[in-house]
Amino acid sequence: MAELLLELFSEEIPARMQMRAAEDLARMLGDGLKDAGLSFDTVRSFATPRRLAVVVDGLPARSPDVSEEKKGPRVGAPDAAVQGFLKSAGLKSLVQAEIRPDKKGDFYLTLIERPGRATPEVVAEIVPEIVRNFPWAKSMRWGSGRLRWVRPLHSILCIFGGKVVPFEIDGIKSGKETRGHRFMAPKPFAVRNFDDYAKRLRDAYVILDGREREAIILKGAQKLAAKQELVLVEDMALLAENAGLTEWPVALMGSFDESFLEVPGEVLATSMKAHQKCFSLRRGEHLANRFILVANLEAKDRGKAVVAGNERVIAARLSDAKFFFDHDRNVMLEERVPKLREIVFHEKLGTQYERVQRVRVLAREIAKLVRADPDLAERAAILAKADLTSDMVGEFPELQGVMGRYYALDQEEDEAVADAIGTHYKPVGPSDDVPREKVAVAVALADKLDMLVGFWTIDEKPTGSKDPYALRRAALGVIRIVLENDLRLPLNDVTRAALMKWKNIPGGGAETQQSLLAFFADRLKVHLRDQGARHDLVDAVLSLGGDDLLMIVRRVEALGSFLDTEDGEHLLTGTKRAINILRIEEKKASCSYDQPPDASLLKQPEEKALAKTVDEVERAAAAAVANEDFEAAMAAMAKLRPPVDAFFDIVTVNTDDPRLRENRLRLLNRIRATTLTVADFSKIEACASCLPTSA
Repeated sequence: MAELLLELFSEEIPARMQMRAAEDLARMLGDGLKDAGLSFDTVRSFATPRRLAVVVDGLPARSPDVSEEKKGPRVGAPDAAVQGFLKSAGLKSLVQAEIRPDKKGDFYLTLIERPGRATPEVVAEIVPEIVRNFPWAKSMRWGSGRLRWVRPLHSILCIFGGKVVPFEIDGIKSGKETRGHRFMAPKPFAVRNFDDYAKRLRDAYVILDGREREAIILKGAQKLAAKQELVLVEDMALLAENAGLTEWPVALMGSFDESFLEVPGEVLATSMKAHQKCFSLRRGEHLANRFILVANLEAKDRGKAVVAGNERVIAARLSDAKFFFDHDRNVMLEERVPKLREIVFHEKLGTQYERVQRVRVLAREIAKLVRADPDLAERAAILAKADLTSDMVGEFPELQGVMGRYYALDQEEDEAVADAIGTHYKPVGPSDDVPREKVAVAVALADKLDMLVGFWTIDEKPTGSKDPYALRRAALGVIRIVLENDLRLPLNDVTRAALMKWKNIPGGGAETQQSLLAFFADRLKVHLRDQGARHDLVDAVLSLGGDDLLMIVRRVEALGSFLDTEDGEHLLTGTKRAINILRIEEKKASCSYDQPPDASLLKQPEEKALAKTVDEVERAAAAAVANEDFEAAMAAMAKLRPPVDAFFDIVTVNTDDPRLRENRLRLLNRIRATTLTVADFSKIEACASCLPTSA
């Protein structure tokens, strides 16, 4: 067994493309080797700004010989079919084929033997094909060549078992040489294998593993911050980007004038991140006038010139940000609202101004349901999008809402209104917090529901993996806001209220509402599964209907706790047995057994006891559910376990007496109907395998 090492060396690859490219290279090479019949142990890939590399361990020297039978057409088939068979099998005539009978007649058959091939020969075919068809999101051509790559490709290193695998791509010949750091070690050098490759790259100031580069940056930044008694504002996306921009990362600290601290910290941090890829630092709860930059070399002056250059650029950028901030504050948010007519939200859904008019009405309605001040909710909804017309948000769109909050506070709006403006986009991701203040909750819910209803009305729903308007995120945001704030929000009512603005549109009817509610149910299932809930319990509760998300979740929780008990486990088994018997018998007789059992036909003590208990439990469970006491409902259900067990132990359902048989089937239906008070037990899996295996 031997090792295959491949490196594609080019000009700088954009940081955002590196990880995906490394994964694609490993996948395509691995698939190509497997398709050629070559097995291997592991495949690992790496990326730096100037190279993609992959190493495959445990490859054999050649692919195995293959023998396979190829079945041809039936004897006497048309000549075209026969000729096609001969060509595909590599035969000159039917004399070389065998005739073999089967159930449908005699067929031609031949044994095709394919000798194995040397692994370097296979690799020399696979790699050029991969390079020519690599799935870059964007690629380019250069010079007079026809090859497309993300940036000009300079060299290809390809070694198998210590020897070069020879091939050529658009004039670039494979070899055993690579290069180190562009400035600190630019000369080419040869390598023997992956260990030698990784070591010599490190000696040439290139750290191959992106995760190691990230760790070096983070440790260096934290160390510099600690020396100044500051705290690094960690940003994993920025960390990954800096690791993708450097081969030999060196963290350095710079500073800016304290006067810029009059500008909101979010603005300073965003400006430094967007323009210079720099990390911010905090002193206590406030931003410090320091930043961390990441250089791509060890400078002789210990980075003084690099820091000075970054400080000059950042000073200019922060000056721009301060100008935007000061200029924006001179315009009242209320004066900005009419300008929203110039911003199109969606060609079929109108402008942001029209959207604000819908959200303001919906926010008032929702405010009443969440016990918020309707006037404040409406005021916040009117102003929530106003900062879209500001210079600051024009420069940094990611600050929308954030800047609106600052401008609202500066203009002495109510704090609840300012908070709602600042948080109405939340949550924007799974780790993001949800709005907590009641006015903010009302506006955030109204904003997301209007968006969902609008796109449902024009039939722009998510399909497969495509969700260009982030509607799944919006629905999940509604669910999280409701659940994490313990809100009682009737989705039927609020979606109907949102749809009122579209009642004259063809897609604005009841069918649209039902489709949207089904979408919410699907998103709720996904959310609960991510939280560790059993998918079958979610289905069992959702099948009963209902639009109160909080009560659905509490019922799922209570059902899960009940089924973890011995009573719950045994009752589930008995109930599913009853349901299965009923399903079979109802199918046979093409009828249902939903009539109440005849008390005079209850002969055995066990069926009499079951009938009595079922009546008692149904009343108790229904009362508990009506009081939203789901634990009490499950406790009532537990009383069914003994009589159900005794019934199936003693009583024969399919007795010869048709009257007794029908009456006992009606009694089984009473079990099914009673358990439906809390959940559809037919959807619950009676095994541990129904537990979720991943997020």
